[in-house]
Amino acid sequence: MVRIGVLGAGGRMGRDIISLLAAEPRARLVGGVERPGNPACGQPIGDGLIVCANATPVALKADVLIDFTQPEALSENLRAAIAGRAALLVGTTGLDSSHHTAIDAAARSIPVLQTANTALGVTVLARLVREAARALGPGWDLEIFEMHHRAKRDAPSGTALMLGEAAAAGRGAALAALRIAGADRSGARPEGGIGFASLRGGSVAGTHEVILAGDGERLVLGHVAESRAIFARGAIVAALWLAGQPAGRYTMEDVVAAGGGAPGLRT
Repeated sequence: MVRIGVLGAGGRMGRDIISLLAAEPRARLVGGVERPGNPACGQPIGDGLIVCANATPVALKADVLIDFTQPEALSENLRAAIAGRAALLVGTTGLDSSHHTAIDAAARSIPVLQTANTALGVTVLARLVREAARALGPGWDLEIFEMHHRAKRDAPSGTALMLGEAAAAGRGAALAALRIAGADRSGARPEGGIGFASLRGGSVAGTHEVILAGDGERLVLGHVAESRAIFARGAIVAALWLAGQPAGRYTMEDVVAAGGGAPGLRT
């Protein structure tokens, strides 16, 4: 039985994960955490547990912490995981280079899986995008489109950037070198460039399309999230797998490649 703590227990992802954990025979919820002052603090989350404002006591009881908070909370969450010798799954998006440096440092002590998207289908999509970009080359224009609900903060989404990184890797370069920057897309398109388009509205859980446009033909690879539950399920699958790993930095591709411990999951 894997003991799991949820950081960001009052958010939409946190609530979904807690709900699904109640029916997961391989895992047990041992605590939930929210920032001080959040209305969820002090609220019950089942089995005599309440949401608290300190991650360290939960980390001391957990095998794995699942973190869907905000970038500014990452440093404290990493410190708590290290103190409790708990593995950490970071699903928070909007991270910058300083956050990734901190994750690299923590991964020398504990297993850390950082991802912009916990959906298993998106993980496979990133692999397909990398292979398509490599096979078709820079002569095919590459655009990444994404749409999310009206409350999403970052744009492009972390998943769109992850797909852009996969495409750039397929072309043998860093995304920073190929990304077409800025909202003004006027003028001739640079060969090999990777463009992004973002829309926000309604309650869209997540839609991503990667379009490779050649002369006379287009290849469209995409993923549609029909429910936010897919991200919660994927996070739990990843947490179950991460609990048995040595210290190091991991990705969802590692989970999928290993079968993820989920019945019926195949690569």
